Amino acid sequence: MRSLLSSTYSSSSSQQQPSPPPLKPPTEQTPLLPPLPTTGGDAALPPGPSPTINNDPPEEESEPPFPASQILLLCLARLLEPIAFFSIFPYINKMAQENGALPDTDVGFYSGLIESLFSLTQMFVMIFWGRASDSFGRKPVLVASIVGVSLATMLFGTAKTITEMIVYRCAAGVFAGNVVTIRTMIAEQCGQRSGNHQAKAFGWFSIANNMGISLGPLMGGMLAEPAGTWPGFFEGGLMERYPYLLSSLVIGGMGLGCAGVVGVWVEETLDRGMEGKREVERMTVGQLVRSPGVGIVLVVNGWVMLLAYSYTAILPVFWFTKVELGGFGFSPVQISWLMGLTGLSQAVWMLAIFPRLQARIGTNGVMRVCAKAYPFFFALGPVFSMLLRTGRPEFVTVFWVCAPVFFCLGSGVSMSFTAIQLAVNDVAPVARMLGTLVSISQAVVSGTRSFSPALFASLYALSVKAQWLLHGYSIWVLMVAMALVFTVLSLWLPDYEQLKKEREARAEGESERLLA
Repeated sequence: MRSLLSSTYSSSSSQQQPSPPPLKPPTEQTPLLPPLPTTGGDAALPPGPSPTINNDPPEEESEPPFPASQILLLCLARLLEPIAFFSIFPYINKMAQENGALPDTDVGFYSGLIESLFSLTQMFVMIFWGRASDSFGRKPVLVASIVGVSLATMLFGTAKTITEMIVYRCAAGVFAGNVVTIRTMIAEQCGQRSGNHQAKAFGWFSIANNMGISLGPLMGGMLAEPAGTWPGFFEGGLMERYPYLLSSLVIGGMGLGCAGVVGVWVEETLDRGMEGKREVERMTVGQLVRSPGVGIVLVVNGWVMLLAYSYTAILPVFWFTKVELGGFGFSPVQISWLMGLTGLSQAVWMLAIFPRLQARIGTNGVMRVCAKAYPFFFALGPVFSMLLRTGRPEFVTVFWVCAPVFFCLGSGVSMSFTAIQLAVNDVAPVARMLGTLVSISQAVVSGTRSFSPALFASLYALSVKAQWLLHGYSIWVLMVAMALVFTVLSLWLPDYEQLKKEREARAEGESERLLA
């Protein structure tokens, strides 16, 4: 918490007035003034208008208000990408099998391929979107991206072959660059405000992302095969021929509506006043990555996302796995309730705790606290499984009392996801290149998302099968080791204020050199 500072004013109780300083002898530059008459020890003012003396304390510069309406609109735009990405998950296996006449043994390969291609394609085009927003403006690029991913999502519902599914999914990935532009615009909306505003705004951004992850599968599952779900409305028509079209049309239509809202009400945040400096400030991607502090921040960014996606891939399977094999043995209802509880607690951490903590200990401080908590968070999961594995009633009671609390408190490590976004913003060497830097960091995220879920789900399956090796808990040894690497990496994060001072000093030196 920040404390309010106040100034204390005191007055002297002495009645004796200090004697005036001796007058200088007259010179050509210093005219001789007559001595000032005094009365009762108080100096009388010379004839003429009296100077205005203001004894009020100096007014503190007021902090600009939090741009709530603009941040909300950008968070609304943020919902689209995770909804479009996750909406196909409930029906992708059946759609692929029907469109490709696949045997059961091949369904998993093709559905996993189609899911991953979105992120893989997104990774290759992220830098293009970032550089485009740096060149042409944030708002037009954001609108173009939203329209593109919306149309590609609509087309996906019309696919009748595996090839069409791949093409349309890749097209959606090509246009899914809105996350880069939105992150950049949020940073610029809060760039002239306090770091606390920026922390709050990116907390909202994270909540919007999580909402999209939750809404996507829900909408996709509810709207798939409407002819079977609502035969009175859709039987015998277009929706029976294209059983997954309704889901695509609804989500794509939401996207087009969102594009309209963005086009009308979202403000442009790129500073056009910097156009004159554009050639001076323009950097290549290589120069940007090699700038002081940027490389280590990008490495930490990738590692944090690797931890996030690997844990997300393992957790639902771990909760479902039978107790005797090293899991929790939860039913689908129990899994959904616990996931909802942890999601709610994560929102509390992001909205109520993160801004205050970031204001108190800084972005790097939050990252290092989370980095120290990660190994314990990963290690306690299998410890709770061991409690259930004993079968003793008192240990089972301890599990049900402590495990929900642990997962709610442990979800605080999700603050590292938002903190690393702030770190990327703070380490940008040139404000004009912020969009490009954000796109590089997001390309790392997309690349990680393209392979890590399938990889770690497979590693978890191997761990469970190899019961002779640490009783099926070997995957958690790997997770703790990865978390410890993050703990070490977080110690190398740069001092952003020092980097800023060094950049300003170099810029001043360069200006003096040019003037000379």
